[in-house]
Amino acid sequence: MERITLIRELAGLVSSNVRIRGWVYNLRSSGSIAFLQLRDGTGRVQAVVSKNDVSSESWEAASTATIESSAIVDGIVKTEPRSPSGVEIQATRVELVQRAAEFPIGKKEHGPDFLLDNRHLWIRSARQEAILRIRDEIIFALREFMRLRGFILCDSPIFTPNAVEGTTDLFEVNYFDRPAYLSQSGQLYQEATSAALGKTYCFGPTFRSEKSKTRRHLTEFWMLEAEASFMDWQENIQLQEDMMAHVVRHVLENRKEDLKTLERDTSVLEKSAEGRFPRLHYDEAIKKLQLLGSDIKWGDDFGADDETILTKQFDRPIFIHHYPAKIKAFYMKPDAERPDLALNDDCLAPEGYGEIIGGSQRIDELTLLEKRIEEHGLPRKAFEWYLDLRRYGSVPHSGFGIGVERTVSWICGLEHVRETIPFPRLLNRLEP
Repeated sequence: MERITLIRELAGLVSSNVRIRGWVYNLRSSGSIAFLQLRDGTGRVQAVVSKNDVSSESWEAASTATIESSAIVDGIVKTEPRSPSGVEIQATRVELVQRAAEFPIGKKEHGPDFLLDNRHLWIRSARQEAILRIRDEIIFALREFMRLRGFILCDSPIFTPNAVEGTTDLFEVNYFDRPAYLSQSGQLYQEATSAALGKTYCFGPTFRSEKSKTRRHLTEFWMLEAEASFMDWQENIQLQEDMMAHVVRHVLENRKEDLKTLERDTSVLEKSAEGRFPRLHYDEAIKKLQLLGSDIKWGDDFGADDETILTKQFDRPIFIHHYPAKIKAFYMKPDAERPDLALNDDCLAPEGYGEIIGGSQRIDELTLLEKRIEEHGLPRKAFEWYLDLRRYGSVPHSGFGIGVERTVSWICGLEHVRETIPFPRLLNRLEP
Protein backbone atom coordinates (compact mmCIF):
# COMPACT_ATOMS: atom_id res chain seq x y z
CA MET A 1 0.00 0.00 0.00
CA GLU A 2 1.30 3.44 -0.91
CA ARG A 3 2.44 5.61 2.00
CA ILE A 4 0.43 8.80 2.12
CA THR A 5 1.80 11.65 4.23
CA LEU A 6 -0.58 14.05 5.93
CA ILE A 7 0.15 17.73 5.48
CA ARG A 8 0.28 18.22 9.24
CA GLU A 9 3.24 15.80 9.33
CA LEU A 10 5.39 17.63 6.78
CA ALA A 11 7.20 19.97 9.19
CA GLY A 12 9.02 16.97 10.66
CA LEU A 13 9.98 15.49 7.30
CA VAL A 14 12.31 18.09 5.76
CA SER A 15 14.40 16.60 2.89
CA SER A 16 12.13 13.53 2.73
CA ASN A 17 10.31 12.25 -0.33
CA VAL A 18 6.58 12.25 0.34
CA ARG A 19 3.26 11.68 -1.35
CA ILE A 20 0.30 13.84 -0.38
CA ARG A 21 -3.23 13.94 -1.70
CA GLY A 22 -5.90 16.56 -1.35
CA TRP A 23 -7.49 19.53 -3.10
CA VAL A 24 -6.12 22.61 -4.84
CA TYR A 25 -7.64 25.54 -2.94
CA ASN A 26 -5.58 28.17 -4.76
CA LEU A 27 -3.03 28.32 -7.57
CA ARG A 28 -0.94 30.58 -9.73
CA SER A 29 1.64 30.09 -12.46
CA SER A 30 4.61 32.03 -13.76
CA GLY A 31 5.83 30.78 -17.10
CA SER A 32 7.50 27.47 -16.39
CA ILE A 33 6.60 27.30 -12.69
CA ALA A 34 3.21 26.51 -11.13
CA PHE A 35 2.36 27.03 -7.49
CA LEU A 36 -0.39 24.77 -6.16
CA GLN A 37 -1.88 25.52 -2.74
CA LEU A 38 -3.04 22.20 -1.37
CA ARG A 39 -5.21 21.16 1.57
CA ASP A 40 -6.05 17.69 2.88
CA GLY A 41 -8.15 18.41 5.97
CA THR A 42 -5.15 18.28 8.31
CA GLY A 43 -3.34 21.34 7.01
CA ARG A 44 -2.30 23.43 4.02
CA VAL A 45 0.92 23.55 2.03
CA GLN A 46 2.29 24.93 -1.22
CA ALA A 47 3.65 22.61 -3.90
CA VAL A 48 6.11 24.19 -6.35
CA VAL A 49 6.02 22.53 -9.77
CA SER A 50 8.89 23.36 -12.15
CA LYS A 51 8.24 22.38 -15.77
CA ASN A 52 11.84 21.21 -16.24
CA ASP A 53 11.72 18.92 -13.19
CA VAL A 54 8.59 16.90 -13.94
CA SER A 55 7.20 14.83 -16.79
CA SER A 56 5.05 16.38 -19.48
CA GLU A 57 2.03 14.61 -17.98
CA SER A 58 2.72 16.13 -14.57
CA TRP A 59 3.21 19.59 -16.05
CA GLU A 60 -0.03 19.26 -17.97
CA ALA A 61 -1.81 18.31 -14.74
CA ALA A 62 -0.29 21.18 -12.77
CA SER A 63 -0.76 23.85 -15.43
CA THR A 64 -4.39 22.94 -16.13
CA ALA A 65 -5.51 22.40 -12.54
CA THR A 66 -8.48 24.44 -11.35
CA ILE A 67 -9.68 25.59 -7.94
CA GLU A 68 -10.82 22.54 -5.91
CA SER A 69 -9.35 20.02 -8.33
CA SER A 70 -8.37 16.89 -6.43
CA ALA A 71 -4.75 15.83 -6.81
CA ILE A 72 -1.95 13.52 -5.76
CA VAL A 73 1.48 15.12 -5.48
CA ASP A 74 4.87 13.50 -4.96
CA GLY A 75 7.82 15.65 -3.95
CA ILE A 76 10.59 16.62 -1.57
CA VAL A 77 9.83 18.58 1.61
CA LYS A 78 11.80 21.84 1.67
CA THR A 79 12.22 24.45 4.38
CA GLU A 80 10.33 27.65 3.57
CA PRO A 81 10.37 30.31 6.33
CA ARG A 82 7.65 32.36 4.61
CA SER A 83 5.18 29.49 4.82
CA PRO A 84 2.91 29.32 7.91
CA SER A 85 3.96 25.68 8.36
CA GLY A 86 7.64 26.44 7.65
CA VAL A 87 7.81 24.05 4.69
CA GLU A 88 6.76 23.58 1.08
CA ILE A 89 6.99 20.72 -1.41
CA GLN A 90 9.23 20.69 -4.47
CA ALA A 91 7.03 18.53 -6.68
CA THR A 92 8.40 15.63 -8.73
CA ARG A 93 5.03 14.29 -9.90
CA VAL A 94 1.49 15.67 -10.13
CA GLU A 95 -1.63 13.66 -10.89
CA LEU A 96 -5.12 15.10 -11.08
CA VAL A 97 -7.74 12.80 -9.65
CA GLN A 98 -10.46 15.10 -11.00
CA ARG A 99 -10.27 18.49 -12.68
CA ALA A 100 -12.96 20.56 -10.99
CA ALA A 101 -15.54 22.68 -12.75
CA GLU A 102 -15.47 26.43 -12.08
CA PHE A 103 -15.83 26.86 -8.34
CA PRO A 104 -18.82 29.07 -7.42
CA ILE A 105 -17.22 30.63 -4.34
CA GLY A 106 -14.63 33.20 -5.35
CA LYS A 107 -12.35 35.62 -3.56
CA LYS A 108 -14.93 38.41 -3.73
CA GLU A 109 -17.32 39.15 -0.88
CA HIS A 110 -20.37 36.89 -0.79
CA GLY A 111 -23.50 37.47 1.28
CA PRO A 112 -24.50 35.04 4.05
CA ASP A 113 -27.45 33.64 2.07
CA PHE A 114 -25.21 32.75 -0.88
CA LEU A 115 -22.68 31.11 1.44
CA LEU A 116 -25.40 29.17 3.26
CA ASP A 117 -26.89 28.04 -0.06
CA ASN A 118 -23.40 26.72 -0.86
CA ARG A 119 -22.61 25.51 2.64
CA HIS A 120 -21.56 22.11 1.28
CA LEU A 121 -18.71 23.94 -0.49
CA TRP A 122 -18.19 26.81 1.98
CA ILE A 123 -17.01 24.38 4.68
CA ARG A 124 -13.85 23.85 2.60
CA SER A 125 -12.60 27.36 3.43
CA ALA A 126 -9.79 27.78 5.96
CA ARG A 127 -12.04 29.59 8.43
CA GLN A 128 -14.78 26.96 8.35
CA GLU A 129 -12.23 24.14 8.60
CA ALA A 130 -10.79 25.76 11.71
CA ILE A 131 -14.22 26.10 13.33
CA LEU A 132 -15.11 22.48 12.64
CA ARG A 133 -11.80 21.24 14.02
CA ILE A 134 -12.36 23.26 17.19
CA ARG A 135 -15.89 21.86 17.41
CA ASP A 136 -14.41 18.36 17.23
CA GLU A 137 -11.91 19.23 19.98
CA ILE A 138 -14.68 20.58 22.22
CA ILE A 139 -16.80 17.45 21.78
CA PHE A 140 -13.80 15.20 22.43
CA ALA A 141 -12.94 17.15 25.60
CA LEU A 142 -16.53 16.99 26.85
CA ARG A 143 -16.66 13.23 26.41
CA GLU A 144 -13.21 12.82 27.95
CA PHE A 145 -14.25 14.85 30.98
CA MET A 146 -17.37 12.75 31.47
CA ARG A 147 -15.29 9.57 31.34
CA LEU A 148 -12.72 10.96 33.78
CA ARG A 149 -15.49 11.87 36.23
CA GLY A 150 -17.10 8.43 36.06
CA PHE A 151 -20.16 9.24 33.94
CA ILE A 152 -21.61 6.51 31.72
CA LEU A 153 -22.93 7.38 28.25
CA CYS A 154 -26.64 6.48 28.02
CA ASP A 155 -28.17 8.10 24.95
CA SER A 156 -31.75 9.31 25.27
CA PRO A 157 -34.40 8.76 22.57
CA ILE A 158 -35.02 11.28 19.79
CA PHE A 159 -38.74 10.42 19.51
CA THR A 160 -40.63 11.33 22.69
CA PRO A 161 -44.32 11.09 23.61
CA ASN A 162 -44.43 14.42 25.46
CA ALA A 163 -42.69 17.72 26.08
CA VAL A 164 -39.99 18.28 28.69
CA GLU A 165 -40.10 22.03 29.20
CA GLY A 166 -43.17 23.26 27.30
CA THR A 167 -45.41 22.52 24.34
CA THR A 168 -44.93 25.63 22.22
CA ASP A 169 -41.63 24.74 20.59
CA LEU A 170 -42.08 21.09 19.66
CA PHE A 171 -41.72 19.47 16.24
CA GLU A 172 -44.60 17.01 15.93
CA VAL A 173 -44.23 13.94 13.74
CA ASN A 174 -46.53 11.09 12.76
CA TYR A 175 -45.34 8.04 14.69
CA PHE A 176 -47.32 5.10 13.25
CA ASP A 177 -50.59 7.01 13.35
CA ARG A 178 -50.00 8.59 16.75
CA PRO A 179 -48.34 11.91 17.53
CA ALA A 180 -44.75 11.98 18.71
CA TYR A 181 -42.26 14.80 19.11
CA LEU A 182 -38.62 15.37 18.27
CA SER A 183 -36.69 15.61 21.52
CA GLN A 184 -36.25 18.96 23.25
CA SER A 185 -34.02 17.35 25.86
CA GLY A 186 -32.80 13.98 27.05
CA GLN A 187 -32.84 15.02 30.70
CA LEU A 188 -35.83 13.06 32.02
CA TYR A 189 -34.37 9.84 30.62
CA GLN A 190 -31.02 10.64 32.21
CA GLU A 191 -32.76 10.87 35.57
CA ALA A 192 -33.86 7.28 35.01
CA THR A 193 -30.45 6.01 33.89
CA SER A 194 -28.62 7.82 36.71
CA ALA A 195 -30.84 5.97 39.19
CA ALA A 196 -29.48 2.77 37.65
CA LEU A 197 -25.83 3.71 37.08
CA GLY A 198 -25.22 6.62 39.46
CA LYS A 199 -23.83 9.14 36.96
CA THR A 200 -24.85 9.21 33.30
CA TYR A 201 -24.94 11.51 30.30
CA CYS A 202 -26.33 11.66 26.80
CA PHE A 203 -25.02 13.45 23.75
CA GLY A 204 -27.08 14.08 20.68
CA PRO A 205 -29.30 16.37 18.62
CA THR A 206 -32.18 18.31 20.14
CA PHE A 207 -34.90 20.25 18.38
CA ARG A 208 -36.69 23.51 19.17
CA SER A 209 -39.32 24.96 16.84
CA GLU A 210 -39.32 28.41 18.41
CA LYS A 211 -39.50 31.08 15.72
CA SER A 212 -36.33 32.92 16.62
CA LYS A 213 -33.91 34.62 14.25
CA THR A 214 -31.25 35.69 16.76
CA ARG A 215 -27.55 34.98 16.30
CA ARG A 216 -27.75 32.46 19.16
CA HIS A 217 -30.53 30.18 17.90
CA LEU A 218 -30.72 27.05 15.76
CA THR A 219 -33.72 24.78 15.34
CA GLU A 220 -31.49 21.68 15.50
CA PHE A 221 -28.51 21.68 17.82
CA TRP A 222 -26.38 19.26 19.82
CA MET A 223 -26.37 19.04 23.57
CA LEU A 224 -24.57 17.07 26.24
CA GLU A 225 -26.80 16.42 29.25
CA ALA A 226 -25.45 14.95 32.47
CA GLU A 227 -27.22 13.69 35.59
CA ALA A 228 -25.86 12.41 38.88
CA SER A 229 -27.54 10.79 41.87
CA PHE A 230 -26.69 12.18 45.30
CA MET A 231 -25.36 15.43 43.77
CA ASP A 232 -26.71 18.74 45.09
CA TRP A 233 -26.96 22.07 43.26
CA GLN A 234 -23.63 23.39 44.54
CA GLU A 235 -21.73 20.26 43.51
CA ASN A 236 -23.51 20.54 40.18
CA ILE A 237 -22.17 24.06 39.61
CA GLN A 238 -18.64 22.99 40.51
CA LEU A 239 -18.86 20.09 38.08
CA GLN A 240 -19.90 22.46 35.29
CA GLU A 241 -17.03 24.83 36.09
CA ASP A 242 -14.48 22.02 36.08
CA MET A 243 -15.86 20.77 32.77
CA MET A 244 -15.68 24.16 31.06
CA ALA A 245 -12.13 24.80 32.26
CA HIS A 246 -11.15 21.33 30.98
CA VAL A 247 -12.68 22.03 27.56
CA VAL A 248 -11.04 25.43 27.16
CA ARG A 249 -7.63 24.05 28.16
CA HIS A 250 -8.00 21.33 25.53
CA VAL A 251 -8.70 23.86 22.79
CA LEU A 252 -5.87 26.18 23.83
CA GLU A 253 -3.40 23.29 23.92
CA ASN A 254 -4.46 21.42 20.78
CA ARG A 255 -5.99 23.99 18.41
CA LYS A 256 -3.55 26.91 18.54
CA GLU A 257 -3.25 27.20 14.76
CA ASP A 258 -7.01 27.08 14.26
CA LEU A 259 -7.48 29.85 16.83
CA LYS A 260 -4.88 31.89 14.92
CA THR A 261 -6.75 31.28 11.66
CA LEU A 262 -9.85 32.73 13.32
CA GLU A 263 -7.77 35.62 14.73
CA ARG A 264 -9.24 34.77 18.12
CA ASP A 265 -8.10 36.87 21.07
CA THR A 266 -7.29 34.08 23.53
CA SER A 267 -6.82 36.22 26.64
CA VAL A 268 -10.35 35.53 27.93
CA LEU A 269 -10.00 31.84 27.09
CA GLU A 270 -6.79 31.70 29.11
CA LYS A 271 -8.62 33.19 32.10
CA SER A 272 -11.47 30.73 31.62
CA ALA A 273 -9.07 27.80 31.60
CA GLU A 274 -8.19 28.67 35.21
CA GLY A 275 -11.73 28.08 36.47
CA ARG A 276 -12.85 30.19 39.45
CA PHE A 277 -16.02 31.38 37.71
CA PRO A 278 -17.92 34.05 39.70
CA ARG A 279 -21.26 33.00 41.19
CA LEU A 280 -24.08 35.54 41.43
CA HIS A 281 -27.40 35.03 43.18
CA TYR A 282 -30.32 36.05 40.97
CA ASP A 283 -31.14 38.87 43.42
CA GLU A 284 -27.61 40.23 43.11
CA ALA A 285 -27.62 39.91 39.33
CA ILE A 286 -30.89 41.87 39.04
CA LYS A 287 -29.51 44.71 41.18
CA LYS A 288 -26.30 44.79 39.16
CA LEU A 289 -28.21 44.94 35.87
CA GLN A 290 -30.41 47.75 37.12
CA LEU A 291 -27.33 49.73 38.14
CA LEU A 292 -25.91 49.14 34.66
CA GLY A 293 -29.01 50.66 33.05
CA SER A 294 -31.22 47.64 32.32
CA ASP A 295 -34.98 48.02 32.89
CA ILE A 296 -35.23 44.39 34.06
CA LYS A 297 -37.45 43.77 37.10
CA TRP A 298 -37.23 41.10 39.77
CA GLY A 299 -39.11 38.08 38.49
CA ASP A 300 -38.08 38.57 34.85
CA ASP A 301 -35.94 36.08 32.99
CA PHE A 302 -32.78 37.43 31.40
CA GLY A 303 -32.93 38.45 27.75
CA ALA A 304 -29.97 38.37 25.41
CA ASP A 305 -29.27 42.06 26.05
CA ASP A 306 -29.26 41.51 29.82
CA GLU A 307 -26.86 38.58 29.49
CA THR A 308 -24.58 40.69 27.29
CA ILE A 309 -24.55 43.61 29.72
CA LEU A 310 -23.81 41.33 32.66
CA THR A 311 -21.15 39.12 31.13
CA LYS A 312 -19.16 42.09 29.83
CA GLN A 313 -18.40 42.93 33.46
CA PHE A 314 -16.34 39.74 33.87
CA ASP A 315 -13.28 38.17 32.22
CA ARG A 316 -14.54 34.58 32.40
CA PRO A 317 -17.87 32.70 32.50
CA ILE A 318 -20.24 33.40 35.40
CA PHE A 319 -22.98 31.43 37.12
CA ILE A 320 -26.35 32.96 37.98
CA HIS A 321 -28.22 30.82 40.49
CA HIS A 322 -31.53 30.79 42.37
CA TYR A 323 -33.85 32.08 39.64
CA PRO A 324 -37.55 32.53 40.49
CA ALA A 325 -39.17 29.10 40.32
CA LYS A 326 -42.15 30.42 38.34
CA ILE A 327 -39.99 31.20 35.30
CA LYS A 328 -38.17 27.88 35.32
CA ALA A 329 -39.04 24.28 34.44
CA PHE A 330 -41.46 22.22 36.52
CA TYR A 331 -38.85 19.70 37.68
CA MET A 332 -36.50 22.16 39.43
CA LYS A 333 -36.25 21.77 43.20
CA PRO A 334 -37.20 24.85 45.23
CA ASP A 335 -34.93 26.31 47.88
CA ALA A 336 -36.14 25.13 51.31
CA GLU A 337 -35.50 28.59 52.81
CA ARG A 338 -37.07 30.51 49.91
CA PRO A 339 -39.49 28.23 48.05
CA ASP A 340 -40.12 30.92 45.45
CA LEU A 341 -36.58 30.32 44.17
CA ALA A 342 -35.22 27.29 42.33
CA LEU A 343 -31.95 25.50 43.07
CA ASN A 344 -30.80 26.10 39.53
CA ASP A 345 -28.02 27.80 37.62
CA ASP A 346 -27.22 29.22 34.22
CA CYS A 347 -23.62 29.50 33.06
CA LEU A 348 -23.17 32.62 30.94
CA ALA A 349 -20.15 32.94 28.66
CA PRO A 350 -18.22 36.23 28.67
CA GLU A 351 -17.92 38.76 25.83
CA GLY A 352 -21.68 38.88 25.41
CA TYR A 353 -22.17 35.25 24.34
CA GLY A 354 -24.72 34.47 27.03
CA GLU A 355 -26.09 31.18 28.31
CA ILE A 356 -24.19 28.02 27.37
CA ILE A 357 -25.20 25.73 30.28
CA GLY A 358 -28.40 25.34 32.24
CA GLY A 359 -28.60 23.11 35.30
CA SER A 360 -30.50 22.46 38.50
CA GLN A 361 -31.16 20.16 41.39
CA ARG A 362 -34.30 18.18 40.58
CA ILE A 363 -37.41 17.71 42.71
CA ASP A 364 -37.05 14.37 44.46
CA GLU A 365 -40.30 14.39 46.48
CA LEU A 366 -43.22 12.63 44.78
CA THR A 367 -45.99 14.87 46.15
CA LEU A 368 -44.30 18.10 45.13
CA LEU A 369 -43.50 16.80 41.64
CA GLU A 370 -47.11 15.72 41.18
CA LYS A 371 -48.22 19.22 42.19
CA ARG A 372 -45.82 20.89 39.74
CA ILE A 373 -46.97 18.71 36.85
CA GLU A 374 -50.53 19.74 37.60
CA GLU A 375 -49.64 23.44 37.94
CA HIS A 376 -47.90 23.39 34.54
CA GLY A 377 -50.89 21.75 32.87
CA LEU A 378 -48.90 18.71 31.81
CA PRO A 379 -50.62 15.36 31.07
CA ARG A 380 -50.27 13.23 34.20
CA LYS A 381 -50.45 9.94 32.30
CA ALA A 382 -47.48 10.81 30.10
CA PHE A 383 -45.34 11.42 33.20
CA GLU A 384 -46.27 8.35 35.25
CA TRP A 385 -42.97 6.69 34.39
CA TYR A 386 -41.13 9.83 35.50
CA LEU A 387 -43.07 9.86 38.77
CA ASP A 388 -42.01 6.24 39.31
CA LEU A 389 -38.47 7.52 39.79
CA ARG A 390 -39.75 9.26 42.95
CA ARG A 391 -41.66 6.18 44.14
CA TYR A 392 -38.80 3.72 44.00
CA GLY A 393 -35.59 4.79 45.72
CA SER A 394 -35.72 8.55 45.11
CA VAL A 395 -32.58 10.44 46.09
CA PRO A 396 -31.34 14.04 45.78
CA HIS A 397 -29.99 14.44 42.25
CA SER A 398 -28.87 17.17 39.88
CA GLY A 399 -27.82 17.69 36.30
CA PHE A 400 -27.24 20.11 33.47
CA GLY A 401 -27.23 20.52 29.71
CA ILE A 402 -24.55 22.27 27.67
CA GLY A 403 -25.22 23.49 24.14
CA VAL A 404 -22.35 22.55 21.85
CA GLU A 405 -22.98 25.23 19.23
CA ARG A 406 -23.13 28.11 21.69
CA THR A 407 -19.94 26.84 23.29
CA VAL A 408 -18.23 26.65 19.90
CA SER A 409 -19.50 30.14 19.07
CA TRP A 410 -17.95 31.61 22.23
CA ILE A 411 -14.63 29.75 22.09
CA CYS A 412 -14.18 30.61 18.40
CA GLY A 413 -15.35 34.21 18.87
CA LEU A 414 -18.04 33.97 16.14
CA GLU A 415 -20.72 36.52 15.33
CA HIS A 416 -23.42 33.94 14.53
CA VAL A 417 -24.09 30.40 15.69
CA ARG A 418 -24.82 29.28 12.11
CA GLU A 419 -21.07 28.79 11.50
CA THR A 420 -20.68 26.34 14.39
CA ILE A 421 -22.31 23.29 12.80
CA PRO A 422 -21.63 21.76 9.38
CA PHE A 423 -25.19 22.22 8.09
CA PRO A 424 -27.22 24.70 10.18
CA ARG A 425 -30.97 24.42 10.48
CA LEU A 426 -32.58 27.83 10.93
CA LEU A 427 -36.12 29.19 10.95
CA ASN A 428 -35.97 29.85 7.21
CA ARG A 429 -33.41 27.24 6.16
CA LEU A 430 -33.65 23.49 5.62
CA GLU A 431 -31.10 23.17 2.80
CA PRO A 432 -28.57 21.98 1.82
